[in-house]
Amino acid sequence: MKRILIILLALAAVQVQAQDLAHYKRIVKELSSSKYQGRGYARGGANKAGRYLEREYRRAGADEVVLQPFTIDINTFPGKMEMWADGRKLTAGVDFSMREYSPGVKGEFPVYHVDTLNFDADAMFADLARPEYANALVCCDFWFAYRHGKDFKRLQKAGECGNAGLIQTWTSPIKFYKAYGHRVVDKPIVWVTPEAIEGVQRVKLNVENRFLERYELFNVIAKVEGERHDSCYVFSAHYDHLGNLGRRIFYAGANDNASGTAAIVTLAAYYAKHRPPFDMYFLSFSGEDANLRGSEFFVEHPIVPLEQIKFLFNIDMIGDNNPVQYCEVSETGMKAFRLFEKINASRGYFKALNRGDLAANSDHYPFAALGVPCIFLENEEGDAFQYYHTVYDNWKHAVFDSYEPVFRLVRDFIEQY
Repeated sequence: MKRILIILLALAAVQVQAQDLAHYKRIVKELSSSKYQGRGYARGGANKAGRYLEREYRRAGADEVVLQPFTIDINTFPGKMEMWADGRKLTAGVDFSMREYSPGVKGEFPVYHVDTLNFDADAMFADLARPEYANALVCCDFWFAYRHGKDFKRLQKAGECGNAGLIQTWTSPIKFYKAYGHRVVDKPIVWVTPEAIEGVQRVKLNVENRFLERYELFNVIAKVEGERHDSCYVFSAHYDHLGNLGRRIFYAGANDNASGTAAIVTLAAYYAKHRPPFDMYFLSFSGEDANLRGSEFFVEHPIVPLEQIKFLFNIDMIGDNNPVQYCEVSETGMKAFRLFEKINASRGYFKALNRGDLAANSDHYPFAALGVPCIFLENEEGDAFQYYHTVYDNWKHAVFDSYEPVFRLVRDFIEQY
């Protein structure tokens, strides 16, 4: 009878774990579906996702769920998105994309290919003054343009150099670099794969942008009450993503960051069933891909004093399978990080915790800058990471290996901290 009871308890434990993973997968699949159009801004996808999360937190058993509104200015591409290279039509999101701060563009243009092996800025500007290159699009590798930023910034200014804009090459899969186009530059900047533009003499473009001013977004904030209310733990993850590239293409963002968002919802469900010693806050931020706007707004208008935060866990892009977990830690969180390393070494959740330099690359940073103890968890360089900010970061390529070890590492840390 004792053996049967042990087996039944073990099966029940496995079932609970499987149910958590099933819950996690369901949220990732939902958020990366076409219903939310990449959780961007042009078609209201981010706000639709936020309202979905509000319902999910209530269903998970959160004691309180509130929405924290804020506004942003943001450039978007919800309309026409067409490009031809010497008459061959290119595919948006596969062959080309737009820089986030690019204006729209319509017309046919000659292409000026920069001689990157024997580069001479004066010679380039002289070439662009020739009649055959009037209103040309200047084409070269993105990193080459970056290294020669002073010269290429001239090419981006209206009324200078006579060029219509820039084409910058990026290896396949082509990226939509960022979403934080809080301004629009003078001339269009198109990203194209080298294969799509090599040797091309003329391109035709029909691209529409829409600049949204004071666009309304909101953070979704859930609370699970603990036994004590004088301190709290905070979990954060951004639920917005890149949105649309034209009318038909959207960036699903299964890894970035449906994966982290789903993780903190399941953590909320866990702590609603296993009451914690301290209050727990679950912050689903919008506006992260618009340059951390949601988390910056929160630290300026916190609903709980920042000094009461015992520790903050920011979970971003854990939908991958690298056995080494990347993390960043605030200065005030370094003492606690040694506990993370100790737990991981004893339990073997990851082969190692690879700590990088603290950077303004996700929603932990505004908290870290104000002295909040925090850790940023992101699984890099696995099979899914290659699809970062591309149309291939979708449900089809979703990876789930890191979810359970991250969940357990965080849970064990809270039990021992």
